[in-house]
Amino acid sequence: MHPKPKNRPALALCSECGLCDTSYLRYAKSACAFITQHVDDLEEKAHGRQRDLDNDLELYFGVHQQMYAARKRKPIDGAQWTGIVSSIGMRALETGMVDAVLCVAADSEDRFTPRPLLARTPEEVLSARVNKPTLSPNLSVLDEIPTLGIKRLLAIGVGCQIQALRTVQDKLGLEKLYVLGTPCVDNVSRSGLQKFLDTTSRSPSTVVHYEFMQDFQIHFKHEDGSIEKVPFFGLNTKELKEVFAPSCLSCFDYVNGLSDLVVGYMGAEFGWQWIVERNDTGTELLNLVRDQLDFKAIMTSGKRQAAVQQSIPAYDQALTLPMWVAKLMGIVIEKIGPRGLEYARFSIDSHFTRNYLYTRRNYPNKLEKHVPRYAKKIVSQYKLPEK
Repeated sequence: MHPKPKNRPALALCSECGLCDTSYLRYAKSACAFITQHVDDLEEKAHGRQRDLDNDLELYFGVHQQMYAARKRKPIDGAQWTGIVSSIGMRALETGMVDAVLCVAADSEDRFTPRPLLARTPEEVLSARVNKPTLSPNLSVLDEIPTLGIKRLLAIGVGCQIQALRTVQDKLGLEKLYVLGTPCVDNVSRSGLQKFLDTTSRSPSTVVHYEFMQDFQIHFKHEDGSIEKVPFFGLNTKELKEVFAPSCLSCFDYVNGLSDLVVGYMGAEFGWQWIVERNDTGTELLNLVRDQLDFKAIMTSGKRQAAVQQSIPAYDQALTLPMWVAKLMGIVIEKIGPRGLEYARFSIDSHFTRNYLYTRRNYPNKLEKHVPRYAKKIVSQYKLPEK
């Protein structure tokens, strides 16, 4: 189990990405997303250009060549979804594309405590399947890269980790870096996760994994294979309002815009995964498993703006609805509310407005430089509470 970093240049905003556990600590001031926000420069570095803010798809989802809905024809047993991320990692090693895959296994004593590793075999990658919904020091293993003779690396991670990694990648001695990203929002500490589970699930001790899904319900999978569903609108907001990490409450990279390839679910219909191919390196990664996947076109329907505007004061005032009302709202919104890419925009809008308010109130001196241009444009669509 990796200890929390002793050095925290970002102080309370530290996302525990692991960089400051390593000799690369000296680059933290420029690498940390919560100290120096320079996503525009890093987009140029990763993709050869910045996102086009006049293109609605790029405004929301970043630089990309293609977007798909996909799923594996033969899902991996025990994977959180169908196993696309794990399959890419395993194939990258099997084909010799990379020497190692930076991924996150679970601690032997606790399935939700992350244990970063540089996997050298497909079996190690497979053992790391299933998301760990806690702050994870993925980059804490960077110092091992030269000692293990790794020259070609596939790194799997979330936005704050990838921003730090992109900043220092030229100093790692690699011949090639591939970045497979997952969308990320609202991580917690391990103690925060326990509070969330205790507050929300009927059986916290048997939860294997969970996800906030497109049907506006949290899906908890339990050890016996059963799925428990809890409507978003029934959460005990007052109890949970402070459980999310300050870094997550001031993050504006939900879609992991600096990765080569993104695999998540937020922009796809229920039962499918959302894939964003950002550049030629992302295409190379997806090609590893393309023949294992079924594809369908990305769709969009419904309108999000009214629901987002209503959610701003609801979260701000920590409102909690009676469960019967929450379930009814969930049913109605699922039938007539945003779906596909419009659901993804709903999720981005609601989190960006919330995080903008959090940053404005708690870190007003950082606000102007910290919030990226695309996030400011998205937030400007809504009426926010007065300061």
